[in-house]
Amino acid sequence: MRLDGHQHFWKLARADYGWLTAELAPLYRDFVPDDLAPVLGRLGIEGTILVQAAPTVAETRFLLDLARQNDFIKGVVGWADFEAADAPDQIATLASDPKLVGLRPMIQDITDPDWMLHSRLDPAYRALVDADLVFDALTLPQHLPNLLRLAERHADLRMVVDHGSKPRIADGDFEDWAADMKTIASNTSAVCKLSGLVTEAGDNWTLDDLRPYVGHLLETFGPDRLIWGSDWPVCTLACSYDEWARITDDLLQDLGASEREAVMGATAARVYL
Repeated sequence: MRLDGHQHFWKLARADYGWLTAELAPLYRDFVPDDLAPVLGRLGIEGTILVQAAPTVAETRFLLDLARQNDFIKGVVGWADFEAADAPDQIATLASDPKLVGLRPMIQDITDPDWMLHSRLDPAYRALVDADLVFDALTLPQHLPNLLRLAERHADLRMVVDHGSKPRIADGDFEDWAADMKTIASNTSAVCKLSGLVTEAGDNWTLDDLRPYVGHLLETFGPDRLIWGSDWPVCTLACSYDEWARITDDLLQDLGASEREAVMGATAARVYL
């Protein structure tokens, strides 16, 4: 199965997308399954993992409803309030829906860089483990040392690093990010998403700007721990879905058939489904 391991839908009228404003004009409209289904069919992509875009349980329920209505949505990574006193109950209730495969706090938007390490979140992490849900880590490069500590502290927590932790490609920042990602790959069982990179590469990006970052992720995590995702429709700030698919073909051209299958779907199916 060829899977898109990371995509989004939203409806503006729901009004809980704090980050989504009119300034992001290409994204400031509804994106729904009927927009994406023809693209998936054209590219031979059989299913997707739908990921939250708002820090509300209401949005998670909205996404789960979409998953029940659209067979190509194979799983949902939602949101729960990890800080709530009833976080374990929230998580257990959401996990009763078989379409829920993971949860994602929006760490990149949280002011406190140490948020993920606070002991008050431990019951939520334990509830994730008990429910066999994936923890999607929406982090930035500065969060990686803490993400390593979190993975070491909760070794049984299944963790996926979204978007390669968003390296600052446009600024040419590589060495510190590369070292931290190598440490995580070497010392934890975390999986990493090969997604969201093109929107970190600046307005005049080229394929060569992406190559060292993708090459490093392939070298450190390996194909069996990489998940391809479109990050659609966010990717349309930099390229179309079809263009990202073509770019991926180029970036992965040196892989063998089984390695490509891992990145393009098998790893996502193993981790999420």
